[in-house]
Amino acid sequence: MSISPPVTPPAFALHGVRLERAGVRVLDDVSLDIPDGQVTALIGPSGAGKSSLLRLLNRLDDPDAGEIRCRGRPVVDMPVRQLRRQAGFVFQTPVMFPGTVRENLEVAANIGDLPAAEVSNRVVESMGLAELDTALADRAADRLSVGEKQRANIARALMTGPEILLMDEPTASLDPETAERLGRTIRHLSTACGVTIVLATHRLKEAKAVCTFVVMLDGGHVVEAGPASALFEESAHPRLRAFLERVG
Repeated sequence: MSISPPVTPPAFALHGVRLERAGVRVLDDVSLDIPDGQVTALIGPSGAGKSSLLRLLNRLDDPDAGEIRCRGRPVVDMPVRQLRRQAGFVFQTPVMFPGTVRENLEVAANIGDLPAAEVSNRVVESMGLAELDTALADRAADRLSVGEKQRANIARALMTGPEILLMDEPTASLDPETAERLGRTIRHLSTACGVTIVLATHRLKEAKAVCTFVVMLDGGHVVEAGPASALFEESAHPRLRAFLERVG
């Protein structure tokens, strides 16, 4: 008798999620499975709900209705600190605290309760994973280029050893060449390091280059979700096709 392998729960499962702000429904009855072990791109026009959905995943915001599970566990049952260690967040605009790059990363180590003896090695490891030159560790963070600041932002998120990275338009402020290099880093984190990544992006070229799963949102609704190859090449949904044609 053959035994079926255990079914891996999705990284996140959303069921009937609704979010309102100032009386406006930003997300409306969103039900969605975000696969584990992949790079998922959230795409769609401005105001579609991409960033709002992303913020719900590690409880920067909470929905007004519905349920969100992280690997099978309701996020409301998880201590917020634990959830955010497991699912790190990389914001669109990199914010550096006063001090050196090393000191910026050490802030995250304190949040993650990393033993003091491991902090120095984790700084080097995280900078390496983010492909940020470790020679910059003792440079003042405000002297970094925008691209270096975003890599430092990623390195800081990696200090807690997250299994999931939530990335909100991480290349929005970067020039195309720097954005492409950061895209390669994102692929490396997924393929070589096994980090599950959920990426909100307005850059279709970036989504095609780095993601294996894609979710299109429009007006707070999920228009389509599925493997990137199928949706980018074969989708017949008129709103998705119109969006792809408009943004190229």
